[in-house]
Amino acid sequence: MELLFLCIGLVLLILGGEFALRGALGLARNLGVSPAIIGLTVLGFGTSTPELVVTVRAALTGSVDIAVGNAVGSNIANTFLILGIGALICPLVCDPKAVYRDTGFMVAASVLLCVLGYFGVIERWEGVAMVMALLIFICWSYFHDIRTHDAAADLHTDMADEKQDSPTKPLSIAIHLFAGICGLVYGASLLVDSAVTLAEAAGVPQSIIGLTLVAFGTSLPELGATAIAAWRRHTDVAVANVVGSNIFNILGVLGVGAIFHPLEIAPEISGIDQWIVLASAIILVPILITGWRINRMEGVVLLLLYIGYISSVIMRV
Repeated sequence: MELLFLCIGLVLLILGGEFALRGALGLARNLGVSPAIIGLTVLGFGTSTPELVVTVRAALTGSVDIAVGNAVGSNIANTFLILGIGALICPLVCDPKAVYRDTGFMVAASVLLCVLGYFGVIERWEGVAMVMALLIFICWSYFHDIRTHDAAADLHTDMADEKQDSPTKPLSIAIHLFAGICGLVYGASLLVDSAVTLAEAAGVPQSIIGLTLVAFGTSLPELGATAIAAWRRHTDVAVANVVGSNIFNILGVLGVGAIFHPLEIAPEISGIDQWIVLASAIILVPILITGWRINRMEGVVLLLLYIGYISSVIMRV
């Protein structure tokens, strides 16, 4: 029964995230927000809303290992699984000038995660600092984009153009936002409560559930967005979506979660998984440098790395 509730929670999270994303897009466009800032924020980070809601819910209920494992495992899934699948659909080609800045910031955020993991806890003030760093990055990127109109600015605009089917009428926008928020909140509640019960019944550490089952489920919106972008041959958008999500997962998801409740980082996560997050971020850089593309063979390698990682996590049980 708990497994059924967990699946229902995942479905509600995915649907709630999609409705909330469409509602936010419609609201931003109605308010006259520029396509560049929409692409950088609403679409760049919007697919990580399920991770955010689940992590906050887990932190508030004391399931800290699920909260941290969800964010860490999602980043690993994003880089290895989602980019791997995207590359199999269509080789992921992007302009190096469009992604080098965000990719560099992703690596820096991953280094920060390892530093915090060394001390074993993310305190509330550190969570505030992480969120502030994210906001500074967004503001700096936006003003840089509108000043230079470079490849990165064009990419953020392309991300906004990727979803043209958002609601336009105020009532429809309100319905999308209300339904999305309800789905996210109730779905997160079902998912976290079911994951905790399953972990206790099976004698599995909550961190393992967070790194695998919960992280995979909350990463499904990124998988859908990346697969659609790759299918449409908008491969630069596919890469930017993953990079933006990885940045948000560390600074936004863990930062906000720590504000609600200090996040203790389990020894196995600080000893193994956070370093895999850093390695996955660093591995992505030379792959992109090879002609700034992820070809199908490299996509297969990424998928094999994810399978190997999940196998190693399961073996810890």
